Amino acid sequence: MPKITFIGAGSLVFTRRLCNDILLSPALKDSTISLMDLDPKRLRQAQEIVQGIVERRGVSARVEATTDRRQAVTGADYVVTTFQQGGLDAYKLDIEIPQKYGVEQCVGDTLGPGGVFRSLRTIPVLLELVQDMAEVAPDALLLNYVNPMAANCWAVDAATGWPHIGLCHSVQGTSEMLARWINVPYDEINFLCAGINHQAFFLEFRRGKEDLYPQIWEAIGRPEVKAEEPVRIELMEHFGYFVTESSGHASEYSPYFRKSAQMVNEALVPRFSDPRNSWFDSARTGGYYRHCIERLGKFQEEFDEIRNTDPGAERSHEYGSWIIEAVETNNPIRVNGNVPNTGLITNLPEGCCVEVTCLVDANGVQPTFVGAIPTQLAALNRTNINVQELIVEAALSGDTDAVHHAVMLDPLTAAVCTLPQIRAMVNEMLDAQARWLPQFELEPVMA
Repeated sequence: MPKITFIGAGSLVFTRRLCNDILLSPALKDSTISLMDLDPKRLRQAQEIVQGIVERRGVSARVEATTDRRQAVTGADYVVTTFQQGGLDAYKLDIEIPQKYGVEQCVGDTLGPGGVFRSLRTIPVLLELVQDMAEVAPDALLLNYVNPMAANCWAVDAATGWPHIGLCHSVQGTSEMLARWINVPYDEINFLCAGINHQAFFLEFRRGKEDLYPQIWEAIGRPEVKAEEPVRIELMEHFGYFVTESSGHASEYSPYFRKSAQMVNEALVPRFSDPRNSWFDSARTGGYYRHCIERLGKFQEEFDEIRNTDPGAERSHEYGSWIIEAVETNNPIRVNGNVPNTGLITNLPEGCCVEVTCLVDANGVQPTFVGAIPTQLAALNRTNINVQELIVEAALSGDTDAVHHAVMLDPLTAAVCTLPQIRAMVNEMLDAQARWLPQFELEPVMA
């Protein structure tokens, strides 16, 4: 049976969900689950949670835990990455320093200055991990859940060529939401979705041969629907297709929505007033950072209850367990994954990371050809890809000029900052985060 290794197992909510999915698969019930994290307390908690699921399911899976990454990876068949390099300390800097310069990020983990620096912290760790895999797990498939997805996966491919797939749940969640809006059973839906992570578009949405887009257009005119996803609906009204990532995220990837603190707090936030989105702290700056702080505190306060509660007898829509099962059993499945663009989307740059339909079986992950996506969507994607390309260049070369250029080309930052302001902001972030950026020879920023 396979050995499945989790790097960053201290991401307790995610580890619990993914391991529960694995243990609900009959084909994976005898797996070895190896948990690795640098935080001994959270690693112990993860082990207790996963061991509790094993016992509750009555399966014979083996659970092991270690703070030694190489030990965890040794002999692995699958390596799942869920870590956050620098943790919440670094994340706080990603949000607070740009805010001083007028860059209002509610999530800041994919694009924007926050996304740039999160990737610069993450890429060296991913490359060290792949080096370990090459030496002690040469046949392992890398399943990356770490954001920013596109830049991280692009760097892995450019530097190592290691077999991997980047996984997200935005396609699943959005397609389920659209089916609910138009009151069509989800198991009757088929769709084609393509683009880049967090900015892929539903090019087709059908029931059999019936085009369901007319019903989606009708649905987005309803006030309660517009209140639920105001930014995504506005993008659809102007670009013609529905995008995969939530309104809070989507507002950060283009220059149209977060031009100033006043706009964020007075104009944008009321659009997020629907109580179903209250967890997101509306669209205010640092909303997701605060959510993470609150979730961590809540998890620690309620750990005993969580550990002793059944996480559910149905597998989630996360792709991870389904991919591992498909490879192990040769029962094919279809997923939307993040992979190198080897001519898959013809009007996006070769070699960038794209999100397309992939077939998975014992042969591994097999991306499918899309062709050209609508020109306006490709153009919008390329504004993000420009930043990703420079992130990869900076991370692999150690060139701080490329870091400045990446943030200069970020759509949100460029909408609110001058070039001198961007240079000052990047210098401040480089200085504040130097301990997590070993690829750069950093000097203290002059006052």
